[in-house]
Amino acid sequence: MTHVLRRRDFLRTAAGGIGMAALQSLMARNTGLYQPKPSHFTGTARNVIFLYMEGAPSQIDLFDPKPALTKWHGQPLPPSMTQHLKFAFIKPNAKVLGCRRSFARYGQSGAELSDWLSAWKPIADDMCIVRSMHTDAFNHQPADMILLTGHMLSGRPTIGSWVLYGLGSEASDLPGFIVLSTGRNNMSQAAQWTSGFLPSSYQGVQFRRKGDPVLYLSNPPGVTQQQQRADFDLVAELDRHHQLRNGDPEIASRMASYEMAFRMQMSTPDLLDLSRESAATRAGYGLEQETTRAFGTNCLLARRLVEKGVRFVMVAHSSWDQHTDLDKELKKNCDITAGPVAALLLDLKQRGLLDSTLVVWAGEFGRTPLGDYRKEDEAGAGRDHHPSCFTIWAAGGGIRPGVTIGATDELGMTITQDPVHANDLQATILHCLGLDHTRLTYRHMGRDFRLTDVQGRVVQKMLA
Repeated sequence: MTHVLRRRDFLRTAAGGIGMAALQSLMARNTGLYQPKPSHFTGTARNVIFLYMEGAPSQIDLFDPKPALTKWHGQPLPPSMTQHLKFAFIKPNAKVLGCRRSFARYGQSGAELSDWLSAWKPIADDMCIVRSMHTDAFNHQPADMILLTGHMLSGRPTIGSWVLYGLGSEASDLPGFIVLSTGRNNMSQAAQWTSGFLPSSYQGVQFRRKGDPVLYLSNPPGVTQQQQRADFDLVAELDRHHQLRNGDPEIASRMASYEMAFRMQMSTPDLLDLSRESAATRAGYGLEQETTRAFGTNCLLARRLVEKGVRFVMVAHSSWDQHTDLDKELKKNCDITAGPVAALLLDLKQRGLLDSTLVVWAGEFGRTPLGDYRKEDEAGAGRDHHPSCFTIWAAGGGIRPGVTIGATDELGMTITQDPVHANDLQATILHCLGLDHTRLTYRHMGRDFRLTDVQGRVVQKMLA
């Protein structure tokens, strides 16, 4: 009598042969952390540093000067100018808030920047400034999601996860997607670096601000490296058998996470040892000043991470949500971030890394020319959320340097030239990495999803 061996039993007994080969194939397909993947075409960038200015910086006071606001200061605008706009808190008849900043042109490109961004004078000719960004949401969390996941509903993979899924990573001992943050708590928290419906191995790993950068990175007292390795090997062997029995792809992701954790224990202490950097480098990033130390440290770590092959680094700073005390709070954030950002670009350029590293500076939307007068004194006024037009900039990695793209009307209410949606920015970032945003898809719930949802176009004017 012939004994029929069930497929599951066969794989269970073939762990050393076909079953193991199947498992290895499954892990390679579902983790993608250790080996780079081929791009759709030859890209101009290999890594991304995404400087996320969460809370929405005021473009009117930093990038897009509007002298006409002085004439309207303290007055409401005609309904015909505001009836089509969406505001989060203020009313359409709110009074105009003039800009008290002075602007200057920097570099051969003549980039117009606020006096609070004068530290960017040395990098002005490297920047591609886009004044005509727009988005669909006028509150923070949904706008966060549009900028980072392509859709305002939470639960979708963020851009760092999509990039890691599409290209893998060149860093074998560090995660391919790392998050560094300073300032107040990010409003959307881990939703800004979630892998969504992609396998969890593509999720961003947040480095903490104090203590071990990742929880439990240090071994407990008395546990040696050899003992830790033995523990990992035992758990991995048990997981392999469990994987072969039920085929759950998340087990492969968990195995990869355990292995990555062990490798990080070996590599991260050296990564975080900034004492090896020169005094000039440390000073340039602002590590010797209390105001800039935390954010500057993250910018310096971002450079070290891309040097090690980490594919996507998010450097987040919160919060730019200035509904009140605009001048005071905006200056504080600029004092914290402007110097270290300039140092980052100059450092990347000096090391020959800027050509292959795409740097993006962006918030989720902009601020209104109308004032948010929550305090009785005018000095305490701020600006409301403004999704209709805002400013971002990018540099390196195949981006056209020294240009300003797009324009808004004389008051900064609407876009008048070259509108760029958040999905267009995402498509352009992927294009620089050699990825076609329409082809980078993942099958979920019966259909193919992509970062740019159902729209998005590459902004050709941004490309070198």
